[in-house]
Amino acid sequence: MQWHLFCRVVDNFGDIGVAWRLACDLAARGESVRLGVDDASALGWMAPQGADGVEVVGWSDVAPGAADVVVELFGGGRAASALAPALPPGASPSNALPPKGWRGGARVPVLVNVEHLSAEPFVERSHGLPSPGERDGEPPSTTWFFYPGFSAATGGLLREPGLLERRRAFGRGDDWLASRGIVARADERRVSLFSYRNVAIPELLDSLAAEPTLLVLMPGAAADQVAASLGTSLARGALRAVPVPRMSQADFDRLLWSCDLNLVRGEDSLVRAIWAGAPFVWQLYVQDDGAHVAKLAAFLDRFLAGAPSGLASALRTLFERWNGTASAPLPAAMADATTMAAWAAHCRRWRDALATQDDLAARLLRFVESKR
Repeated sequence: MQWHLFCRVVDNFGDIGVAWRLACDLAARGESVRLGVDDASALGWMAPQGADGVEVVGWSDVAPGAADVVVELFGGGRAASALAPALPPGASPSNALPPKGWRGGARVPVLVNVEHLSAEPFVERSHGLPSPGERDGEPPSTTWFFYPGFSAATGGLLREPGLLERRRAFGRGDDWLASRGIVARADERRVSLFSYRNVAIPELLDSLAAEPTLLVLMPGAAADQVAASLGTSLARGALRAVPVPRMSQADFDRLLWSCDLNLVRGEDSLVRAIWAGAPFVWQLYVQDDGAHVAKLAAFLDRFLAGAPSGLASALRTLFERWNGTASAPLPAAMADATTMAAWAAHCRRWRDALATQDDLAARLLRFVESKR
């Protein structure tokens, strides 16, 4: 099938990150994908090699007609040409709709709105629901809501075929880290930091400095905070920090695989941290209406289900403090070897349980086939 995906880049690269992973996953399964995006600049470092079967074009440069499936990412809309019939023979492609009155080649593709990831109850209620409508210049159509999620009643999580096998074969990542100029000492725990600005950064540094720790800093506001706090030495106590440049999605995965603890932000990085199978702390994007508070609570309810009560309590407090929804000090989970071992075991169990479900692309393909 021919897929046209549309993505608006709001900020922080998460939108284009999810769009690119989905486009690549579909293409790797034999689909033909055209990704229309309003700002493709991040793909220069996120996906420098591109991907077979994926064509990246400007938002309004997706040619009318030909699509079997049109996907709007995160309710960001679609270009005006998305549902226009193919241009008459001999006509030149443009951003305009075909000449008035021309009806050749008209057909309505399957329309899907792939929404944001959440564990909230409304996701299971809303997944797969139709939204009939008609926009100016378009025939009547139905857009189907497709919600990523953590249960079989949702759209699932992005997971390319063979991902967990590649992760297990990767091992500890010593050689990969060395290839990036990072030599971890034998006694150091490895921690990655990819976060928004965070008021809990000073507490984090104090906690990590108590034990030999290598802190790998991805570019961003949190890394700037760490640099300002540690000074030019980028060290405190038993902690040393190492900044790294922006890296491709494939290398970001390898970084997560190489670390004992990953502090991540947004949706794409959360999913990759889950598949890494190591302890992680998730920082949500703060929303003005406070919607992130309920989103975090719903996620923790699902993530911590089945965890030992002491571990669940400590991790809930840690996540809430890291997200600014609680004022209690950061718990000692990161400084206690017994807690870290239990945390790691729980993350592996949860990952492996999620991996028994079908992945997002597989579910999306089945869903689209059922609507054609």
